[in-house]
Amino acid sequence: MSKLSPSLKALINAPFARPNTLPASPRIRSVYEGLRIEATSKNVGVPAWLTLSTAATMTMNSPDGLTELYNLATADSKDKKQSVETAELMREIGLKCIGFNGVPRTINCLGAFRSNLPNEIISSLSTKPTRVASTNNIKDIINRGQSLWSSIYRPFDSKLFSKLADSHPDLPVFILNHEYGALFADPPGLGHETGAKVGRVLTSIVAVACLRAQTGVGPQVVSHVFGLRKAYEDDSFKASGEFPVEGGEWLATDEGNVWLLDAVDRIVEALGEGRGSSFAPGMERAKL
Repeated sequence: MSKLSPSLKALINAPFARPNTLPASPRIRSVYEGLRIEATSKNVGVPAWLTLSTAATMTMNSPDGLTELYNLATADSKDKKQSVETAELMREIGLKCIGFNGVPRTINCLGAFRSNLPNEIISSLSTKPTRVASTNNIKDIINRGQSLWSSIYRPFDSKLFSKLADSHPDLPVFILNHEYGALFADPPGLGHETGAKVGRVLTSIVAVACLRAQTGVGPQVVSHVFGLRKAYEDDSFKASGEFPVEGGEWLATDEGNVWLLDAVDRIVEALGEGRGSSFAPGMERAKL
């Protein structure tokens, strides 16, 4: 196998290229704590505020931030089972972030997150995959994707599909089948044993949090804010297999939307230490 030259390795890891994940800033624990307290006062349950916080932290590429968040979320856990369920939920959220942030951040963040967990929690995490496609389930996967797509974008779902196809004929096909079907729409029974259920409402919260934290994708933020609201308009929030989301209906209101966006902004500001999002901030290469 060929080797990279020292100069090439130095270029890849040059500070101006920002090659590393973000550390947990000194303020982030207090920001998470503030959001937890506010959520409680607004009757927003743990799954909802933990989902928005995890998704925003994943987008900011901060595994250490995830660890701080996990430690806060489990500080009052009654037993090991509850702590395992929290870890399972956070990594399921991280998995769904692939559809908004791409694969690399999820690989790096979830790998480091697992390494930072206590050994007794790591040994209790599920090791059984739930999204293996086969000839027996591929039609169900496609149907679940179509159903979720329609729920989020109706009455513009067909029009949006055609518009995406104009950009590239495979673009909507990939999005519906491989993101909405295979990733965003949960397989039957997912989470009923482990607690790792990021269902209809929480998936919309993941979308809004990731896209808001990225910056530069305002139209998609708008779409998924409406998608969150539509979960309660079409009753998909209580479809078969869905878990109740405490505070979800309030988060789907104007007031709740504002709080959700502001919560993400505070996480971005704290982790970015005033420099904004780390998703695509640009590079400032030193002048030679």
